Amino acid sequence: MDVEEALEFVDHLALTTTGKHLDSLQKAILRGAWDNQKYKEIAQHHNRSEKYVKEVGFKLWKLLSVALEDEEVCKANIREKLQNWRFSNISCFGKDYIQIGSVSAETLHSLKISQPEPQDKDRFNEKTSNSEPEVHLDLADAPEPNLFYNRTSELTTLENWILGRTRLITILGLSGIGKTALTLQLISQIQHEFDYIIWRSLRNSPPLASLQTDLIKFCRGGVPVPAPSLSAPYPEERASTGGLPLLEYLRSHRCLIILDDVQTIFSSQQLAGNYQPGYENYGAFFKQLTESSHNSCLILLSWEKPREIAALEGENRPCKSLQLNGLGPEAQEIFREKGLAEPEKWSALIDLYRGNPLWLNIVATLIQDLFGGSVSEFLSYDTLFLGDLESLLHQHFDRLTASEQQAIAWLATTPESADISKIPENLQLSPPELLKVMQSLGRRSLVETVKQNGRSHFTIGPVIREYITNKK
Repeated sequence: MDVEEALEFVDHLALTTTGKHLDSLQKAILRGAWDNQKYKEIAQHHNRSEKYVKEVGFKLWKLLSVALEDEEVCKANIREKLQNWRFSNISCFGKDYIQIGSVSAETLHSLKISQPEPQDKDRFNEKTSNSEPEVHLDLADAPEPNLFYNRTSELTTLENWILGRTRLITILGLSGIGKTALTLQLISQIQHEFDYIIWRSLRNSPPLASLQTDLIKFCRGGVPVPAPSLSAPYPEERASTGGLPLLEYLRSHRCLIILDDVQTIFSSQQLAGNYQPGYENYGAFFKQLTESSHNSCLILLSWEKPREIAALEGENRPCKSLQLNGLGPEAQEIFREKGLAEPEKWSALIDLYRGNPLWLNIVATLIQDLFGGSVSEFLSYDTLFLGDLESLLHQHFDRLTASEQQAIAWLATTPESADISKIPENLQLSPPELLKVMQSLGRRSLVETVKQNGRSHFTIGPVIREYITNKK
């Protein structure tokens, strides 16, 4: 077996086990391990950090340990392990079929295609045992995955919540912060915990009845939802589910449903999380799924927190929220990929743009295009560059109420963090109104809270401040 054969074989194993081909870095790590390269050499050759390459390598060896049912696969012995398996257990039949011992495995389709029922009962469709159910996936609405940067703690938190039978999880953050990339990575890690995984975008604001019908159709294997039953107790459920509500499917199967762009069913120019007229039933739906008994999980990706969530979530309750913040030092991978110079200046950029991966990609491209990759030259300018960020931020600010605009404009003129117990006279908001407004801005991820002398103070990031200043 040469390295190309090894790559082809391991790619088949990865596709069979996770539903995904090896990415370019995983292939580079396997090639390097085959040639006895150190992680440091692989990282330098591919402009990645050694720490990041080690993390990706560790996950690759873990994947192979599962696929080969061998707990000892590692970088040092991968070549020997694959050579041994080739002669004792493996027969390859072209590019579409692999046999490992007595267990057969047809390669899976892309994650974006619903997986058909198996025709071969011995089909290899689980990681560790034949007792796990086949996973049916429909990720047709999921965006193409971007580069994923280290979110180890967030992934661990989400995985623990799911394994702990949390029924509703909300992942919140500004556009570009990485909600989608995090969730796609999460799916690859926990997909075998579920029978069905479905990703739907609410970008076009579908009525709840249409969404439920669509979800049930997938759970029924594409069979159309039957005609409404006149004996069903709830008219809305009769109309959308043919008499069998979605909740019954969530009880009979363990389903993971991801709803993206949830903010589109909320009204603009109202406080965060208020529904558009005709969409209030989504709030009742979220509440029902949280409070009812079932083993499924609903994940919401949103710029804003639904107003019901605050009352439903808690440490020991089946509803949790994750506020996704920017990246830390791991964001340097973005600058390394863009070929920026002066690594000692990168932390300043990360802080200015609050570690938002999309924002950092935009500014890194500008620095490369206009300043030849010189970060210090870019930072020498007195104003903070926004460029393409303005249109992104406009989408957020266009949703604010007049009171929220007043409050955030006040924060933009306050050099230090503000104590909201000391309201300036020109801010025409009563103390109760200001509290509501600050809570709403927080739920939109537009303000930051800091503690000073035991009290909460509020501020905004440099990008938000520059945007508001430019609007005047």
